[in-house]
Amino acid sequence: MAGGAREVLTLQLGHFAGFVGAHWWNQQDAALREAADAKETPGELCPDVLYRAGRTLHGQETYTPRLILMDLKGSLNSLKQEGGLYRDKQLDAAIAWQGKLTTHKEEPHPTTNPYLQDLLSAEGAPSRDGIWRTRSVPNGKESSIRVWSDFLRVSLHPRSVCMIQKYNHDGEACRLEAFGQGERVLQEPGYLEELEDRLHFFVEECDYLQGFQVLCDLHDGFSGVGAKAAELLQDEYSGRGIIAWGLLPGPYALGEPRRNIFRLLNTAFGLARLSAHSSLVCPLSLGGSLGLRPEPPVRFPQLHYDAALPFHCSAILATALDTVTAPYRLHSSPVSMVHLAEMLNYSGKKVVTAGATIPFPLVPSQSLPDTLVQLGGATPWTPLSACGDPSGTHCFAQSVVLRGLDRACHTSQHAPGRPLPSPLHACSTGEEVLALYLQQQQPRARSSAHLLLAPCKVAPPYPRLFSRLRQQGLVPDAAPTGPAVDSIPVLGALCSSSSWNRTLGDLAQELSTLDLRRWASFLDAGVERDDFQELLQELHGLAQCYRAGDGLEA
Repeated sequence: MAGGAREVLTLQLGHFAGFVGAHWWNQQDAALREAADAKETPGELCPDVLYRAGRTLHGQETYTPRLILMDLKGSLNSLKQEGGLYRDKQLDAAIAWQGKLTTHKEEPHPTTNPYLQDLLSAEGAPSRDGIWRTRSVPNGKESSIRVWSDFLRVSLHPRSVCMIQKYNHDGEACRLEAFGQGERVLQEPGYLEELEDRLHFFVEECDYLQGFQVLCDLHDGFSGVGAKAAELLQDEYSGRGIIAWGLLPGPYALGEPRRNIFRLLNTAFGLARLSAHSSLVCPLSLGGSLGLRPEPPVRFPQLHYDAALPFHCSAILATALDTVTAPYRLHSSPVSMVHLAEMLNYSGKKVVTAGATIPFPLVPSQSLPDTLVQLGGATPWTPLSACGDPSGTHCFAQSVVLRGLDRACHTSQHAPGRPLPSPLHACSTGEEVLALYLQQQQPRARSSAHLLLAPCKVAPPYPRLFSRLRQQGLVPDAAPTGPAVDSIPVLGALCSSSSWNRTLGDLAQELSTLDLRRWASFLDAGVERDDFQELLQELHGLAQCYRAGDGLEA
């Protein structure tokens, strides 16, 4: 790949972060494979931002994610921690040790789950012509996907995977369930030094490092790991962008009070501490609320998903993530992670909301202005940050990306002399259409808009969620026929919104009613009562930043 990329290093911290990351890397891989099969260079998005070129000890060229991931013992299943491409020299040195060895044997994990076996069958493996022929996950087997490594198609570098051996992924014993436990992990010399070593390895080979994107579970102890990792990045790499994506899995059960209280506390501590050490923080969830009262999962008119399956939820969130991060991954865009964060986080507004329309509902016979007019005055995207209904809230700033529409659809083709249905139909470019639409929706907001031709890839092993779409993801005029959907148009947005005033205030209020004596085990894990009182003040302070009417007026 060509050099000169503005590199980004990704950290994946936690098991649900692994699910989201696996889908996301699979989507990058699908785009790279499509370009390679067509003997074309990648389009608008520069893969070198996220990937690194390397070479094995035998001289074989490799292209792997610039990634550090941390997860718990038992989460890899059939994936080797050191990867399968080539050995790390330090690993070879360990194998060459001639001293006394002690062998500890554990029961092996199953080599594959039923889904992976199917993926590697005749239609799910590279054929002799080098083309990867795949099919979707068979019906009924999606629920058997237990860990993210079951469906990851991308090869990882030996320095990417870092396992926390003192906590178990499965079972009730030795679980990483509290914020304080997670903080302590990166206060221990072994794990801290290992993370620092991997950071130095990936960072030192970068020509121009934009910064770091941190995918971090918020609901469990990895919120503490993420907070300490962000603090380390801020201290070691001052001036680089740090964008944290706080990830929350699907709905939860009311009958599990201890787990729900811990989830509430972990989420609150994670949001507050990540915002203190990051350029920008964005929770990502298909749930309707961050609080203890469960709300129904969000709905997408053209999606059929099971909110109880991490395999489904993570695929949708990965699609949104792949879209909203596009501005700092473009070949030609002057936008960097730092610039994006500065546009959205002024006046202390470091926590933003995400939203997406998956897929963007364009009918083949319509143009972009037609579709936007039909959407009306309502918020055109589904909220993905568990902040409730965005109706009536004020947007201070927003970054919007629309991708996957053919250029011929960008503008109206009305005959001369006929009255135009709206001002949008008078625009001469798709960029003008999108910018005018956003200005009409939020006239006082600072807006940045990007219109990309490249769609979002949803080829297998992405779950089959789009039963009523054409192959290119367009909404059909009639019943769809032909091949399954392999790419879709998506509208994604990051917004600095007044909805956080209510959401953070409600979160602080709910926390203030807790009797901490009942949840002493959370405090015993490494959080002091003074830390809890400080948390409440931080949440109230953050909430005040989002009062409607405050901030920049256009």
